[in-house]
Amino acid sequence: MSLRTVQDNPVGVTANRKLTRLRKRTSLLGRQPLGLLFSAPYVVYILGVLAFPLGYAVYISFHDYFFTAPGVQVDRPFVGLDNYVTILSDPAVQRSFLNILIFLVINVPLTVGLSLILANALNRVTKLRTFFRVSYFVPYVTASVAVVGVWLFLFQENGLVNALLGPLAPDPSWLVSSWLAMPTVALYVTWKQLGFFILLYLAALQNIPEEHYESASVDGANKWAQFWNITVPGVRSASVLVTLLATITGANLFTEPYLLTGGGGPDGASSSPVFLMYQKGILQGNPDIAAALGVVLVLGVLLVALIQKRLVGGKED
Repeated sequence: MSLRTVQDNPVGVTANRKLTRLRKRTSLLGRQPLGLLFSAPYVVYILGVLAFPLGYAVYISFHDYFFTAPGVQVDRPFVGLDNYVTILSDPAVQRSFLNILIFLVINVPLTVGLSLILANALNRVTKLRTFFRVSYFVPYVTASVAVVGVWLFLFQENGLVNALLGPLAPDPSWLVSSWLAMPTVALYVTWKQLGFFILLYLAALQNIPEEHYESASVDGANKWAQFWNITVPGVRSASVLVTLLATITGANLFTEPYLLTGGGGPDGASSSPVFLMYQKGILQGNPDIAAALGVVLVLGVLLVALIQKRLVGGKED
């Protein structure tokens, strides 16, 4: 039957139109439209908990915004980039971003390296495997307040670490030194969150065929060569994920310096942008300044994450 015959037939034209509309609807909803129904609760959660607050924060950052009593209508004029100029010229904000940079330089490589090495070791353990895996995961699920108490006992001026070091102990001590406060916080966060990243690597290691190691062993490759040439490339996707998660977690640092150093001390040496957002937005009543700082932090994290993705992720096969 020719195309002209179909077009001249009213029934054929109607069927053709229905088929076209069905194809458009299918391309819009995807191959499995029912999947939208199952994903709808999570989409609502993302829009309500993440997207809307972020959009509202952007709005606040461009206005002279302040808190009022419920129902009170006040004028909040548009101020353009004034809030951004204020935070970018604030020495405390500049110091907080420098602190986070120091934190990330210490925390991210340690997190990626230690979690991969320990996960590889735990994957080879045959006896007490569950015990060792749970042992590394316990600090991650333990309340920060309880774990911080242990670290304060260890790293305070008359703590156990200084007692063991004796004359080699730093003066001033770890958490009250402007040079050592943030590195100490970075070590604490690395230790506490290590169990979670070990689990990610353990899951990735299950996808590497054991035959690869057997073939390498037959060819004379030692354990180090097998680790570097088989394990590291085999968990490349997990390494990208761990790097991104460690960066995002570090950029949102708040609880650890707040508890360990009494709120960013000494003299702001361990303060973070998120702590300054809390300080300026809640304690000082300047939500517009805090919102502008939050927007800059989000853009900075996205930029760093993109660079890391390019460097660590490389090109997909």
